[in-house]
Amino acid sequence: MHDARVLVVDDSAAMRALFCDVLEQSKSVRVVGTAANASEARDLIPDLMPNVLTLDVEMPGMSGIEFLEEVMSSGSPLPVVMLSSLTQSGTETSLKAFELGAVECFPKPLKSSPEEFAQIVSKLGKIVVAAANSNVRVKPKVKAVKAEETDSYAPNGTIAAFSASMGGVDALSEVLSSYPAQCPPTVIVLQTEPAVANAFIARADKDFACKVVAAENGAALAPGTVHIASDPTKHIIVEPGETPVLRVVERDPVEGFRPSATLLFGSIARGGKPAIGSVLTGMGEDGAKGLKLLRDAGCKTLAQDRNTATVPQAPAAAVAAGAVDEELNLEDLAAAVLAACGEG
Repeated sequence: MHDARVLVVDDSAAMRALFCDVLEQSKSVRVVGTAANASEARDLIPDLMPNVLTLDVEMPGMSGIEFLEEVMSSGSPLPVVMLSSLTQSGTETSLKAFELGAVECFPKPLKSSPEEFAQIVSKLGKIVVAAANSNVRVKPKVKAVKAEETDSYAPNGTIAAFSASMGGVDALSEVLSSYPAQCPPTVIVLQTEPAVANAFIARADKDFACKVVAAENGAALAPGTVHIASDPTKHIIVEPGETPVLRVVERDPVEGFRPSATLLFGSIARGGKPAIGSVLTGMGEDGAKGLKLLRDAGCKTLAQDRNTATVPQAPAAAVAAGAVDEELNLEDLAAAVLAACGEG
């Protein structure tokens, strides 16, 4: 893993100074320059040769979103971490940024205590390093599901479970776009800002054939619904039964993560229900140990191919743990999940 060489792009001198300070405190991060607008950034990139940009959404002249689109459509796209407020319009802009190819969207720390600021330093530094080591690619347009392709699908009761973090909104969009209305019972741990996750859930429920909801305590894990857990104050597990039920668990983070994919996968493995687990793009090692428990319990396990995952850390950790039956690109992974969870 190589160090991050960051160009900070923000029209506010105060914000440029703040983010330079935050990033310079982070291990394996060097700020190579700053720019007040897209024009300045465009001129600086060839000379400074950054391997990641932090980009403000709201800038005079060309907006951050417009510049992101330019960067991603160029012959040499760069990993971009978008910085924005988490207002309603901010979360919608974040979804647009993911669609265009941003690796991550990070909330601006407009107000924070010293303790919160220390957490921001640690988190943003890790995100920027992961972004600098990410796989930048042109995002495929998410395909619509045709009714005639999905009407005949019949779930066989197998539970589908996924984990994703950095790059996860984009990856899950690709997977869920292939899901039929009567999809397998599905539960997902998505590590992202809660406001962004909620906006994604609302959009996915509208855009895709299946029903997509926020995971809630007591919800039945039945065909036709995808449950997404993203609340950083709670874990989600599966309680076995004739119809499995989701349970919210109040406990400390597991290996630094909450909700924990390892805890989710482990609860499914202990429940003895047929299941298939998948670790998608993401930062860190969450899900690796839990996926190994699923595999040891006789369940099929998958990981997004490390060469196509936006951020390959999580899939690589699962492979290293001996937890993965197959590494697949997203299209093949989604097909494998539907095949394992369907009749015939």
